Amino acid sequence: MNDEKKPNEKAIRILISLIAVIFIISVILTVISYQKPTGQRVFVIQDNQVIYELYPESEKDREIRIDFPDGGYNIIQIQNHEIRISEADCPDLTCVKTGVLRSETLPIVCLPHRLIIRYAEEGETA
Repeated sequence: MNDEKKPNEKAIRILISLIAVIFIISVILTVISYQKPTGQRVFVIQDNQVIYELYPESEKDREIRIDFPDGGYNIIQIQNHEIRISEADCPDLTCVKTGVLRSETLPIVCLPHRLIIRYAEEGETA
């Protein structure tokens, strides 16, 4: 009977070790993706064209409405030096639910309106 338990115990240990490794990797990737951005500029891109170049630290509180040529809109809100999409008429509102742009690795994206808000890379031009 003891021989039957040993393979199960070994499998459980392997499973627990695997889960621990996956958890640690997830935590590391989460921390990396939410690192404080080093970029000073934010690009608002629609159809692969930069339509706005913003500097969050010097921007005044305001809203920018962006109309999609085929219909639809997004409202970008700049408040307290933070940028987010506050309103949109896309079906799933993922861009609104994303919240404030906090990371260089996680842009705000509205696929239906082909809109991206992201930090500019070092030396990148509009």
